[in-house]
Amino acid sequence: MSPVNKSRLTKAERTAQAREKARAIREAQIKKDTRKKLLVGWGIVAAAVAILTVIALVVTSSIQQNAPIADQGPTPANANVHGGVTLLAKTEVVKSEPATVNVTDVPASAATKPATVTVPGGEAEAGKPVKVIAYIDFICPACKQIETANRESLTNLRNEGRISLEFRPVGFLDRSSTTNYSSRAANAAACVVNSSPEKYVDFFNLLFERQPAEGGSGIPDKDLKAMAKEVGAANIDSCVDSKQFRPWVNHSTRAAAAAGITSTPAVFIEGKQWNGRTNLTTDIQTAIDAKKKAS
Repeated sequence: MSPVNKSRLTKAERTAQAREKARAIREAQIKKDTRKKLLVGWGIVAAAVAILTVIALVVTSSIQQNAPIADQGPTPANANVHGGVTLLAKTEVVKSEPATVNVTDVPASAATKPATVTVPGGEAEAGKPVKVIAYIDFICPACKQIETANRESLTNLRNEGRISLEFRPVGFLDRSSTTNYSSRAANAAACVVNSSPEKYVDFFNLLFERQPAEGGSGIPDKDLKAMAKEVGAANIDSCVDSKQFRPWVNHSTRAAAAAGITSTPAVFIEGKQWNGRTNLTTDIQTAIDAKKKAS
């Protein structure tokens, strides 16, 4: 049959065909809208799961970082029971015998600061280099300022054998961090000196160069571990995760407070506390000259 002779649709048939086409379009649109809603819904669910995962990680990390620390623990190799690491010439540190410290052995802090603060192990020794002991906190801005300003001159005096330089990191400013950063950083430094004493100075300097602002969370443990690798130290991951030397840090912190130290930096030259107002390097040189004259 030719197109000319093909029967034309009736009005009813055309109406039915139009309705069917409209129905098919509506169904297609409904399916499209349904798929879109499902995709949006699953996207919201995925985003919510991601947010909850992040929150869980943050909470877990915070719980771990703020978990109670044991009263008793080991001293790091190459560190003393007073919480100090003593630097000699170049990368040499004073070796020490293994020991255990317990915060319950530290006497209670005095109600008022004594007129003269005497720190354990700070006494001058005849025939030995001038002894310089510095209590520092890795989140303390004044500590960074003093350390940076005097680093070169103190390194030169140390390399010349004129002084021994002992750093005693404390956690006074844990309250200025949401994750006890002062103690965490001190523990990481202890982990480095325990296994890689020749890298201690480099790690110590890097902690101050990247010092975080007070009041925040500080540098995360994962970054402290990476910083140790950055300076060439042995892996300290398990040492940091287990908080191996946090009892030692706590002991040093409480012992400092018990001695009458209330803030950092607190520097002692041959057992006498530096006043913080005069030039530190000049005062150390004065002690060197006096000791040389007396010998």
